[in-house]
Amino acid sequence: MSKSTAQKITDLSGHEHIEIIGAREHNLKNITLRFPRNQLVVITGISGSGKSSLAFDTIYAEGQRRYMESFSAYARSFIGNLERPDVDKINGLSPVISIEQKTTSRNPRSTVGTVTEIYDFMRLLFARAGEAFSYLSGNKMVRQSEDQILDAVIANFAGKKLTLLAPVVKGRKGHYRELFVQIRKQGYSKVRVDGEVLEITAKMQVDRFKIHDIEVVIDRIVPQEKDRHRLGQSIAAAMKEGKGVIMVMEENGRVHHFSKYLMDPKTGLSYDEPAPNNFSFNSPYGACPTCTGLGVIEEITEDSIIPDKKLSISRGAILPLGEYRDIWIFKKVEGILKRYKLTLSTPVKDIPKEVLKVLLYGDDVPVAVASVKYPGTEWNTKFEGIINFLQKQKDEGSEAMRKWVEDFTIIKVCPECNGARLKKESLHFKLDNKNIAELAELNINALQAWFEGLENRLNEKQRVIATEVLKEIRKRIGFLLDVGLDYLHLNRPLRTLSGGEAQRIRLATQIGTQLVGVLYILDEPSIGLHARDNAKLIKALKDLRDLGNSVIVVEHDKEMMLESDYIIDIGPGAGRHGGTVVAEGIPQEFLKNNSTTARYLNGILRINHLKERRKGSGEKIQLLGATGNNLKNVDLEIPLGTLTCITGVSGSGKSTLIHDTLFPILNQHFFNSRTEPLSYKKMEGLKLVDKVIEVDQSPIGRTPRSNPATYTGVFTDIRDLFSQMPESKIRGYKTGRFSFNVKGGRCETCEGAGLRLIEMEFLPDVYVPCETCKGKRYNRETLEVRFKGKSISDVLDMTVEEAVTFFENQPRILRKIQTLSEVGLGYISLGQHATTLSGGEAQRVKLATELSKRDTGKTLYILDEPTTGLHFQDISHLLDVLQKLVDKGNTVLVIEHNMDVIKSADYIVDLGPEGGGGGGRIIAKGTPEQVSKNPASYTGKFLKPELN
Repeated sequence: MSKSTAQKITDLSGHEHIEIIGAREHNLKNITLRFPRNQLVVITGISGSGKSSLAFDTIYAEGQRRYMESFSAYARSFIGNLERPDVDKINGLSPVISIEQKTTSRNPRSTVGTVTEIYDFMRLLFARAGEAFSYLSGNKMVRQSEDQILDAVIANFAGKKLTLLAPVVKGRKGHYRELFVQIRKQGYSKVRVDGEVLEITAKMQVDRFKIHDIEVVIDRIVPQEKDRHRLGQSIAAAMKEGKGVIMVMEENGRVHHFSKYLMDPKTGLSYDEPAPNNFSFNSPYGACPTCTGLGVIEEITEDSIIPDKKLSISRGAILPLGEYRDIWIFKKVEGILKRYKLTLSTPVKDIPKEVLKVLLYGDDVPVAVASVKYPGTEWNTKFEGIINFLQKQKDEGSEAMRKWVEDFTIIKVCPECNGARLKKESLHFKLDNKNIAELAELNINALQAWFEGLENRLNEKQRVIATEVLKEIRKRIGFLLDVGLDYLHLNRPLRTLSGGEAQRIRLATQIGTQLVGVLYILDEPSIGLHARDNAKLIKALKDLRDLGNSVIVVEHDKEMMLESDYIIDIGPGAGRHGGTVVAEGIPQEFLKNNSTTARYLNGILRINHLKERRKGSGEKIQLLGATGNNLKNVDLEIPLGTLTCITGVSGSGKSTLIHDTLFPILNQHFFNSRTEPLSYKKMEGLKLVDKVIEVDQSPIGRTPRSNPATYTGVFTDIRDLFSQMPESKIRGYKTGRFSFNVKGGRCETCEGAGLRLIEMEFLPDVYVPCETCKGKRYNRETLEVRFKGKSISDVLDMTVEEAVTFFENQPRILRKIQTLSEVGLGYISLGQHATTLSGGEAQRVKLATELSKRDTGKTLYILDEPTTGLHFQDISHLLDVLQKLVDKGNTVLVIEHNMDVIKSADYIVDLGPEGGGGGGRIIAKGTPEQVSKNPASYTGKFLKPELN
């Protein structure tokens, strides 16, 4: 749609602008603002200046509230009223759709394919047009009508003596006494049991503990054309008894199978009529029964609970038991070992396999243990086995027990479906020699290539069925390619995606809906996107605009700002120092302003890099022969004592190399972690580092009970301080009184959360402030204890910046809060609910937590895109913090797309050249200057102008 058409739609609505009058939500200072509709508008500003408060808490919240108002009073009674944002008036507001980073699902069943609906259309395609093959013989399955079966019997067996059989029991145990009585009542006198034809006698039954096949003998015939009518009646009767399946037996005992369903004529294997849910791993009709459609199983194995077989049981060889203590379980184990003339001091490697099996899986022989309470008596009980006990706790135990057992479980690919997630029947439906699971493992680029020209590879009937479905699939694949997600595959779980990737998937889905006249609000969609793919994303947003929609983007990306139609800069500072509009206008006008953002955009301010690159300590750690996922035998070396950047286009293998290979190796070495690294040959230089710290973007907590104060540990020190107050000592309050997680000092209505969860029937759950404590979390008595005139609840409501001043004379508390301020989080409050923090903020809280600990000068820090959600000025502060860490001798390894960080690195490792199968190799390595001269590196191409 052209811009002129979009303009006409604007005029139809009667409003050409969106006008906000008197916005005061959070830190906004009575903002009045007017910007054009049906344009791409960027809201920018320093982290914490109030961008999200304007975009999400004001514009989106009001749009959602007005939508709710349109429901009937009856429907609203189920939903509850949404709070009106603190704004006087908003004019020209369209229906609002927000695409945030935090809305990704943690469910392992939610995948790229299910969210984009591509997999749903593929299920429909395979159910209606797929060809079935037998998993026993590999033959193509056939389905026949009664007339076709009749013709085939007359044509193939004319003049031969045949027995017509109807299968009633197939491969099941039981005595089947009632079944034989029933068959006799229906007028049949013979049955074939396990291949032998028998007369039905009174009280006839078979061995109930053996597996049987039973068929009813319907008729004995010699097929001829003149007997067609009688033969047809017999086949119809056999079909009825055999529920659509019949068997024809020749005199020599050879059996032929016929079915009106899908059947293998050679083995008699039949499949149910395929439906779309037969190809869904979220449905019991399609999911693999072993892993219930997850593709992996959790298992407690001998190796996971006995990692070191050189140790004896008394020295702690069996991890769940630990070292020897005078307790019942060790007496039990000792009793079993005594039976085999062994002791607790015998090394596990010298214990025979059958004895180890008894210890791990138990047996039925009672074990005598002397009673402590009644000397001279013995308890004789069976031993259930250590693994069986752990498995029982995992399935039925308390939350704490389950967490404990997790330490001894390993996750491995399901042996039944080999990670394909589906039943074997579903995996034997094919199109052009591929099953649905194989297609779900192809990256989007390869998938598009496979669907290209698929009609020419199908037969006439399949082509007619598939045409419409293929249109939908191709359209949706196109949208994913438009937003630069060509390296993902459909089976990729949604929870493994970065915030930016998940957001771009939702963006692709929204473009697919082709809605018009909507206001879209996006939260930093460029996160995790290489500079090369940025143009694709901007084009996708412009396409959304050109359909006739207004697009508001909260963003820090330079290119996005310059390509937008209108920029709004909120500032000048963070928290209470922000909340005003410092500059606005079309990009050309905006650049003439004097705001911090404008000065960074027009080059007056810039982030300078070190002129001298550090050489490091001269030592290095090396990871050799990494081949996980798409990595092609990669050898990685990291010079110690440097700031090293891992770069490359999205999907080139950065996360595979660092998160899934390097970090698990180091984590196993230093902390005995159970996470298995992906395949590699060897690791060198481990002795040169004494600990590893990974700071990723996963949330710091899943509930409102988690907050920066509890995560960094500073809240423990604050509670200690409050318990030392004279008022606390008079009342006898200990530290626990000031915890909102235990009974005593907390508000019991909301159990210390300050919020109550309202479960919506058909919308996401919402949290509302507790009506008893008004969100303060504590009861009245606890709030009466004050330090410098502030209660514990007031302290939680303080911003980090305010707390730095407030606790300036409390060194233990100050050290932890100071680091939060240094990483650019001065604007968040200490008690801010973890659920409201963005991925970048959560990561910086973790970074601050690690920085406040004493470093050793030999620590390796691994950070994943720490610039997420940061303004140019905040990036500058963050780089100062990272450079300080390196100056102390530590090594900082950063996965990053931001050119300001990349140009400030001492050493770069660039992966690529493409994403997915086209990546997985190291294209360039060395200083930023060396990488920028490498013609094969996309990163180098974008780095060159930055260095100049």
